[in-house]
Amino acid sequence: MCECREAQDVQERPSRRSFDSRVLNMHFSVIQRVTGILLMMFSIALVPPLLIDLWYAEGASSVFLISYLSTLLAGVVLWLPVRNVKTELRLRDGFVVVVMFWTLGSAIGALPLYLYAPLQLELVDAVFEAVSALTTTGATVMTGLDNTPHAILFHRSFLHFLGGMGIVVLAVAILPMLGIGGMQLYKAEAPGPVKGSKLTPRITETAQALWYVYLTLNLACILSLWLAGMTLFDAVNHAFTAVSLGGFSTHDQSIGYFNSPLIEAIIVIFIFLGGINFALHFVAFRKLSVMPFFADVEFRAYAILVFLIAAVCVAVLFFINHGDLEYSLRSGIFHAITIMSTTGLTTLDGYASWPGFLAVLLVFASFIGACAGSTGGGMKVIRVLLLIKQWGREMLRLIHPSSVVVVKINKTPVSEDVMNAVWGFASAYVTVIAILMLLLMATGLDQVTAFSAVAATLNNMGAGLGEVSSTFGHLNDFAKWVLTFAMLLGRLEIFTLLVLLMPAFWHK
Repeated sequence: MCECREAQDVQERPSRRSFDSRVLNMHFSVIQRVTGILLMMFSIALVPPLLIDLWYAEGASSVFLISYLSTLLAGVVLWLPVRNVKTELRLRDGFVVVVMFWTLGSAIGALPLYLYAPLQLELVDAVFEAVSALTTTGATVMTGLDNTPHAILFHRSFLHFLGGMGIVVLAVAILPMLGIGGMQLYKAEAPGPVKGSKLTPRITETAQALWYVYLTLNLACILSLWLAGMTLFDAVNHAFTAVSLGGFSTHDQSIGYFNSPLIEAIIVIFIFLGGINFALHFVAFRKLSVMPFFADVEFRAYAILVFLIAAVCVAVLFFINHGDLEYSLRSGIFHAITIMSTTGLTTLDGYASWPGFLAVLLVFASFIGACAGSTGGGMKVIRVLLLIKQWGREMLRLIHPSSVVVVKINKTPVSEDVMNAVWGFASAYVTVIAILMLLLMATGLDQVTAFSAVAATLNNMGAGLGEVSSTFGHLNDFAKWVLTFAMLLGRLEIFTLLVLLMPAFWHK
């Protein structure tokens, strides 16, 4: 009987190994197929700047044509051998596709910048600029924007637009039409502590709903800025920047170039709206009511924080500028909202020239960032709220050890799994900040520059202090690669990228 059982085991083991190998091969085949399709789709993003350059005839069309054809060809080469694979994506596959595509997408976005010789950008500079654009960070190594071809400027802003709601979320709305399920990609891409929630029964409809809201806000912002006096080109670019909370401008002086209180007010309004959870926008549009906003505890906290930080900025600026109320209101409110929301747009007198207390206050505010489910960066307001509630619960337990204290958000109990995830994310965030800051200081940067550079990139905020208050272009190559990695970490909320470095992730 033992011999028969051993013989049976021997016969079963090869079949099991064969099965595992087959599953593993299909695992990478479906990733290859999806990545190829996404690259072919992303190649379309290089067509608008190509057309713009043909319109303005500024000599950059060839680099966009080469980039478009190269990206399309790469997508076809990846997709063609595995075009008949029909396996559904699993959650683990989704993480790989998201990270691969953000990495490849950034490289593709860098290609026109690197190939256009008059820019004189090294490879690291082109990649840094493209990653900054796609992750809606807004940190730049470029100068002389006023003399840069329109196509290059639009390319940067258009990457902001695509990265704002997430290129992969856009793909989720389209991939099912190509025979590929999208929930796994959406879970890997969606921001915030509670992932996988849907606004509609089908994930495709959810992604489409988010994009309808996003497009509506962009169109409204374009129209408003155009009517306020911007050219149509500037209005489009700055709308893409404002709603995506990006930070790039078409001028070296940023919004200060226009010196218009009305334009600044419009930018502030749409930046504030871009920092709100887009699920709330969708529900409010569907119900034609603003009550969903005020019923949400995260929105209330976000609005209160913006108001308090703006009030402090206005009061301090009013005091140190001897009662100049107009300047204090314009500059204080504008920078409080743009920095905390992780947009990073500035006016003529940027926040880097303010007293150290205010500048550091705004940098700290950027660590809080915008709401979960928005286009902003940072830790997100909801996580900070949960951390504060957890602190309160721990103190109550010290006073009443036997009591049971439940953390609630919007009157709904928060599970311990979510609380543990928030604690884990917060600790990882702090650890990453410390490591990145030490790496930058090892290159010779001072503490203020290193800290603000990490804050600007990890929080996807873009505007730094010290040596990076205006540009990151003078940093050495190692520092730029470190900060490029930080931008990807921030955009993918750390764990999505770091999980791929764990050996357990790759175990079958």
